[in-house]
Amino acid sequence: MIYIKDLMSGIEIFKALSSEIRIQILELLATNQALNLNEIAKKLNLSNGAITMHIKKLEESGLIEINTSVGKHGIQKVCYLNKDKLMVDLRSKDVDNLYEVEIQVGHYSNYQAVPTCGLATKDSIIGDFDEPRYFADPQRIDSEIIWMAEGFLEYRIPNYLKANQTFREIQFSMEIGSEAPGFSDNYPSDLYFYVNGIEIGYWTSPGDFGDQRGTFNPDWWPPHLNQYGMLKLIRINNEGSFIDGCRISDITLDDIKLDYKSELTFRIAVTDKPVNKRGLTIYGKHFGNYSQDLLARVLYNVHEIEEAGSLLTSSSME
Repeated sequence: MIYIKDLMSGIEIFKALSSEIRIQILELLATNQALNLNEIAKKLNLSNGAITMHIKKLEESGLIEINTSVGKHGIQKVCYLNKDKLMVDLRSKDVDNLYEVEIQVGHYSNYQAVPTCGLATKDSIIGDFDEPRYFADPQRIDSEIIWMAEGFLEYRIPNYLKANQTFREIQFSMEIGSEAPGFSDNYPSDLYFYVNGIEIGYWTSPGDFGDQRGTFNPDWWPPHLNQYGMLKLIRINNEGSFIDGCRISDITLDDIKLDYKSELTFRIAVTDKPVNKRGLTIYGKHFGNYSQDLLARVLYNVHEIEEAGSLLTSSSME
């Protein structure tokens, strides 16, 4: 996800989106995941020369990424969407009152895993398939994909707030999906989310996708296993809890009772609730369709502190 914190910082992106042709190119890449310049030109009935200028604008804005590959007709440029979500904060004036951290999906602080389950780095499987004991392996910190039929992953989020600062909103962004043996595009699973042990709601993943190879999957990853998930954005503020802008509960930050001294944990779980209990897969930078791990973002308010010390000093001298 590309997050524009203030309008001025997004000028290049807005310029890139001002062309109907460039919007069509983005729509093609969203549908096809990867296309070379000849394929794009053919689909839009334009010459390669006309397409090149638009592709350059999109690349300069950061909306697409271009890699070279060797094809039947020599070296060709292949275009991908860099991110598939664009978030613009129109209301935020205090753009400095924000921090974010990206946490490797293998850097969980607590877990429970029931087969089918496993985890892998960008180079190899950790241990064996369907062996929950390998979730405690020290190498699990380098995991880039984790899957389980039931259980949870919990992450500790750093709290950097000071005494004169309060939470305004907490956001979590991650690529997730269901977990089927092999894969199944139609395999709904209810994934529950918790902040500091408080359930903030759930989202039903439609499936464990394997119809196409994940854009960032390493070459050794087998084609008969899950390939990618869906990028989701969770927000908790004083109005409620939301996923991709849709309310999932009325739980607010006040209900969680956070302050600058609070520990902060985030849990994703497949629970014992019986409706759609079909596993969890979470993807890191080198798996799936999005080059990111678990992204946590904290927006906060800053308050003035009264000079209590000076008042006390002056009153004691009278």
